[in-house]
Amino acid sequence: MKVYKGSVKDLIVLKEPSKTTGIGRFVFSDRYSVFDYGVMPDLIEDKGKSLCMISAYFFEKLEENDINTHYIGLVENDSVKRFDEIEEATNTMQIKLVRVFKPKKTNGYDYSIFSKLEGNYLIPLEVIYRNYISESSSLLKRIQRGEVKPEDFGLKEVKPNQRLEKPILDFSTKLEDFDRYISYDEAKRISGLRDDEFEEMKTTALKINDVISREVEKIGLINEDGKIEFALDDKRNLMVVDAVGTPDECRFKFNKFEVSKEVLRKFYRNTEWFKRVQELKGLSDWRKLVGEPPKLPEDLRINISNLYKALCNEITGRRFFDVPKLKEVLRCLNESCFSS
Repeated sequence: MKVYKGSVKDLIVLKEPSKTTGIGRFVFSDRYSVFDYGVMPDLIEDKGKSLCMISAYFFEKLEENDINTHYIGLVENDSVKRFDEIEEATNTMQIKLVRVFKPKKTNGYDYSIFSKLEGNYLIPLEVIYRNYISESSSLLKRIQRGEVKPEDFGLKEVKPNQRLEKPILDFSTKLEDFDRYISYDEAKRISGLRDDEFEEMKTTALKINDVISREVEKIGLINEDGKIEFALDDKRNLMVVDAVGTPDECRFKFNKFEVSKEVLRKFYRNTEWFKRVQELKGLSDWRKLVGEPPKLPEDLRINISNLYKALCNEITGRRFFDVPKLKEVLRCLNESCFSS
C-alpha cells in the first residue's frame, strides 16, 4: 500500500491503476495552500472533514444528474458508505484511480504522450467555469495586462463584479510546476482528447456548474466560479475526478462576503511574503527564495475553521459540526479579522 502526500490531501493506493482503473482513498487534511506555494504553516481544524463531506455530497448530486465521477463512497470505520449512511463527518473518501502521466519538461513541456494513450489517464487540464467576474478574478487581471481579450471569451467587455449573461469556460495546465492559463486551442491540443470528447468535457463542465449553482443558491450563496478536473476511464469514458463543489475549488459569495479560500488569499495579499511571491514566482527555486509564509492570526484561523464547518452544515443540510450559522461566522470574519 502506497501513500502519497499532497499539499492539502493525501492519497492511499489500495489497487494500482494499470490498463484498468485502480482504487484509492483520499484523506482530506487540515492543511491548506495558496498561490501554488504548497503546505502553509498552520492547520485549520476540521477543514479536511468539511471538504470531504461537501465534495461527497456534490459527487452524489452529479451522479443523480447522470454525470460520471471517480467517487465510490465515504469511509467510516473502514467501511465504504454513501453520504446518507454516514453518522459523523469523515475526512476519507474512496475513489477510482487513473494513471497520471506528467508532460516531459524540455525547453517547455512536451504533451505528445497524451495523444498516444488509449484511456485510463488524468487529463492534464483544469477546466474553470465563470459566472461572475469578481474583483480578484484572474481573468480580469489577464485582460488588464493585455494577455487576453474579452473577445477571446465571446464577451464585449469585462469589468469587476460583472455578472455574465451566460457562463464561460477557461483552461489552465494541471501538471506543470505551477498552473498556467492557456487558450482553448492549446487546451484541446495538450489534452489528448478527440474533438467530440473535448466538446463533451466542455458540456459536462457547464452541467456541473448548473448543479453546484442550484445547490448553493438554496442557502443564499452565489457560485461565482470554480475549477473541475477530468479523466478518461479504462473504457475512455469521461469522468469527474479530484474534489468538486468545495470552497477550495469554487469561489462562493454571500452578499458581499467571500465564502471560499479567497479569505485566506486576502490575508496573505497584505503581507511582505506575498510581495516576494509576486516578484519571484516562476523561477526554478522560487518557493525557497520567498521564504516561510507568516502564520495566520489565531482569531482568523479559528474563524476560517468555523467558515468551512458552517458551510458544510448548510450545503449538505446536516449539522455535522457545532458552529454558528454561516451568516454569523461571516460577520465575525469580516468585523473581527478584516475591520482594519
